[in-house]
Amino acid sequence: MTSQLYTENFPHMTPAWSRIFNFVAERAEGSYIYTDDGRKLLDFTSGIGVTNTGHCHPKVVEAIREQAGNFIHAQANIVIHKPMLQLIEELRKIAPPSIDSFYFANSGAEALENAVKIAKVVTGRPNVIVFNGSFHGRTHATMSLTTSKTIYRAGFAPLMAGVYVAPFPYAYALNMTEEQASQYCLEQLEYLLASQTAPKETAAILIESVLGEGGYVVPPASFMKGLREICDKQGIMLIFDEVQSGFGRTGKWFALEHFDVIPDIITAAKGIASGMPLSGVFTRTEIMKKVETGSIGGTYGGNAIACAAGVASIRAMRDEKMLENAAEKGVQLMTGLRKLQEEYSQIGDVRGKGLMVATEFSLNGDRAKEKKLVKDVIHAAEEKGMLLLSCGTYDNTVRWIPPLNVTAEQVSDGLRIFGEALGAVVK
Repeated sequence: MTSQLYTENFPHMTPAWSRIFNFVAERAEGSYIYTDDGRKLLDFTSGIGVTNTGHCHPKVVEAIREQAGNFIHAQANIVIHKPMLQLIEELRKIAPPSIDSFYFANSGAEALENAVKIAKVVTGRPNVIVFNGSFHGRTHATMSLTTSKTIYRAGFAPLMAGVYVAPFPYAYALNMTEEQASQYCLEQLEYLLASQTAPKETAAILIESVLGEGGYVVPPASFMKGLREICDKQGIMLIFDEVQSGFGRTGKWFALEHFDVIPDIITAAKGIASGMPLSGVFTRTEIMKKVETGSIGGTYGGNAIACAAGVASIRAMRDEKMLENAAEKGVQLMTGLRKLQEEYSQIGDVRGKGLMVATEFSLNGDRAKEKKLVKDVIHAAEEKGMLLLSCGTYDNTVRWIPPLNVTAEQVSDGLRIFGEALGAVVK
């Protein structure tokens, strides 16, 4: 049975899920997915930045198997279990020293909802500032915090009140230098605080450490430092969404390390447990002491198997020097993409940190043509054996998300396939 027939025989899989490809995966290992019709695909999506240690890393698989034989679930309010304590111990080694309190949930959206709840109750303020292009989830509260695409919000009104949007320092889109974009956006943020949400009613400023769904845009360090200064001055909590950028994705444990800025709250998910459902809200104990016991929680948060996978993932990343590899292979990838940019003028920008890399296409502002070009390139790449994803409000950007242990040969293969896909699509 071919993948296409197999897909057609699943009429009861909800059409509400978007579908990018039609193959059916049979197994996966390392940087590759193997389909039920015998294809081998280089996976540079990593499940949208989830399988950072590669598919089925042996140490993660063994940790999952061992923990499943001990016990599968023990609700955190009832049972304290070793995998969670071990995970906290590992997180203490990689998080900023001032971050010393760890709460676990299942998804990035849950982590973001709880982070906002914590900021509101601690400050006694109702409003939150987010940024253009943001993606924080699809639950009711988090879609209210999301501005990257209307598809995530349209039809679900009324949304959560008290959300205000400031411009993100997207230098390429603003046609500015990074420092010009930083200064402009800080000025606009100050204007927002003076005109729409007063500091005394603003609980938090929430920002992705690297803009994800909105286009894989790295903010200038001066902007992030400026946010910290504004928050300190006004008593506003600073929340960094590291759901996609955390756990080695940018060549650092957390992208915040590139800016030398420590937020009040960090949210994490995706790469934390190599594919097991786990997320976290990391903050200071002094903050969490102000949150009433029982006001946050959930049945599956901090599941024992997921925590065991998290411990194994962090140890594998550290022991196998995956962060160093991500930084090194990120340079290789971006260098190769910039060479292709010289050949194909349709590539407007190449940017990123580590293995969180974007290739933005530009066709004189014709968004429909840009979107079609990206879609065609992605499908051409899949036909030639590599998986990529798009991002950006206009879907005009290809995002590169290889596993952190990707090899130089695999990066070279990916660049070759991408070049061949461009050659087949660009006229």
